[in-house]
Amino acid sequence: MPKIKAALAAVLVMEKEGITQAFGVPGAAINPLYAQLRERGTIGHILARHVEGASHMAEGYTRAVAGNIGVCIGTSGPAGTDMITGLYSAQADSIPILCITGQAPRARLHKEDFQAVDIASIAKPVTKWATTVLEPAQVPQVFQQAFHLMRSGRPGPVLIDLPFDVMQAEIEFDIDTYEPLPAYKPAASRKQIDKALAMLNEAERPLIVAGGGIINADASDLLVQFAEITGIPVIPTLMGWGSIPDNHPLMAGMCGLQTSHRYGNANMLASDFVLGIGNRWANRHTGSTDVYCKGRKFVHVDIEPTQIGRVFAPDLGIVSDAKAALQLFVDAALELRAAGRLRNRQDWAAECQGRKASVDYLRKTNFEQVPMKPQRVYQCMNNAFGEDTTYVSTIGLSQIAGAQFLHVYHPRHWINCGQAGPLGWTVPAALGVRAADPSRRIVALSGDYDFQFMIEELAVGAQFKLPYIHMVVNNSYLGLIRQSQRGFSMDYCVQLGFDNINSPADEVTAQGYGVDHVKVVEGLGCKAIRVHRPDEVAPAIRQAEAWMAEFQVPVVIEVILERVTNIAMGTEIDNVTEFEEVAGGKADVPTAVALLD
Repeated sequence: MPKIKAALAAVLVMEKEGITQAFGVPGAAINPLYAQLRERGTIGHILARHVEGASHMAEGYTRAVAGNIGVCIGTSGPAGTDMITGLYSAQADSIPILCITGQAPRARLHKEDFQAVDIASIAKPVTKWATTVLEPAQVPQVFQQAFHLMRSGRPGPVLIDLPFDVMQAEIEFDIDTYEPLPAYKPAASRKQIDKALAMLNEAERPLIVAGGGIINADASDLLVQFAEITGIPVIPTLMGWGSIPDNHPLMAGMCGLQTSHRYGNANMLASDFVLGIGNRWANRHTGSTDVYCKGRKFVHVDIEPTQIGRVFAPDLGIVSDAKAALQLFVDAALELRAAGRLRNRQDWAAECQGRKASVDYLRKTNFEQVPMKPQRVYQCMNNAFGEDTTYVSTIGLSQIAGAQFLHVYHPRHWINCGQAGPLGWTVPAALGVRAADPSRRIVALSGDYDFQFMIEELAVGAQFKLPYIHMVVNNSYLGLIRQSQRGFSMDYCVQLGFDNINSPADEVTAQGYGVDHVKVVEGLGCKAIRVHRPDEVAPAIRQAEAWMAEFQVPVVIEVILERVTNIAMGTEIDNVTEFEEVAGGKADVPTAVALLD
């Protein structure tokens, strides 16, 4: 059997597992692995400007295309701790990424050596598995187990920590005999599916809640097929957005306290039965369970056993991969329909569609003010970007309003960090999406603070020719925190504006908006446009697309907003405050009675 360095064995296993792209920052303790990456030349590498950025690029790469696993690589010590945020983000949203860190030699681990930190212990709470490999001969099987775990059950991230001398040691390993381990995915039984369908058939006003697990399982087509067979409207969660097209007659809107539609909340409140598939009943979707659960029964299907009953006890829980469950749901529903035992849901579906089409359930966007209101920006985006657009966003009023006003028509076309929501995620994630798919239209969405957090990663887009459009809505505020501070009667430490001495006096942005994003973006090798008026947005988008085609770099469109706009949100799904008038002319309508008029 041939003898090779353990670092080479790691690279060979990654090749066999389908890895063709990595993101990272080299350093002394991880150089043995980089030496083998360079020697093999089969795995591309994109150099991040910050190691946290590399972890978010890996996330974007995984989230963009079914079957992808993003790989992020860093050296010892702070490289690993910098990637913890990416691991947490991936773990929270069930996203498999492989994080590889260098480590001090084994003999130095207990001597407080330079950059020697127990990264495996630090990473354990935010990974499916985190391990420091202490025996060189274990390297191939540790990597094999990592891929097996990432793909099995609820997907998630793994960290492998490699001491310097472990990577350098020679081991006996024959890659020609290597085979990936088959992933384990629990599957529902037909008995469970028949029981769930019997409960559904008894309901008068049933809904399907479609979670991100459906997109992870690549099961969106089955979801739509099942909904069409049964005629049951679908409420996607934020992570499941795109699993059914926004313009599908059975798409009943999103439900929740923030990233929701008025008609979505109203449809949920009118229902008497909910079939949740691949979702985790996140609190920003449900609000309190007292309101969310009252008057309705629940069936919950999820790949992770411990998710069943975690937030509230369903009437029936089924542990299953979403694709396996939906295939059985489709088969069983077709049999019921053939036997004439499937209830007709036309009236209920029409009722849900009626709310979706009513101006009383739509929020107003056609504001003419300058500086612009954010609602008008999203109207302009909807007019300019087609159904093939992939949106990337993370957190803040920009993301909340984006979810309320934008439209998504395909799975994996809303790339969003759901549970963790780290500021700065958007730029590197968008670059990861572009690396995964060189052809699709990508539009990132940030507020000015999210944009500033990891703005240096734009240089990666310039260096590696990763073009996309980045819409930055700039109100020079921590807008979401400012809005939440209303409950404390304060506006404290959330202002980002200042008089920039380097901005020209005749520039509108010089009037206290602070950072000159256009100059910063251009200094990082990208292109930027600043707009102030609604009629400037469409020409700016056309210019951005021309620049992307010519220069192959990210293009930032900064839209100057009015300083303060409160975006609709509330404390319960029947208590969402509309701070602006809605399309039907009503404002500040927080009650369930009003929603269901």
